[in-house]
Amino acid sequence: MLHEYRDIITHMKETGSENAHFLRIFNKHNELDDKITKAENGDIVLTDMEIETLKKEKLLLKDEAYGLILKYKKEHNL
Repeated sequence: MLHEYRDIITHMKETGSENAHFLRIFNKHNELDDKITKAENGDIVLTDMEIETLKKEKLLLKDEAYGLILKYKKEHNL
């Protein structure tokens, strides 16, 4: 997720308690990504509607994480 901000994400992870909300979003996004991949590969059974719902939730988390990254970047002059 947001690979172009890898350095900032790493910095945010290192200051974990300060960025607990971001870390929850980041982890949930990765969990959803894994679940979607497994469903698309046939490893778990989900309907097309369920997969689309997960994709939308994942996108919302990505958008929120992006906003938090930009705020963090600005606040820390990164």
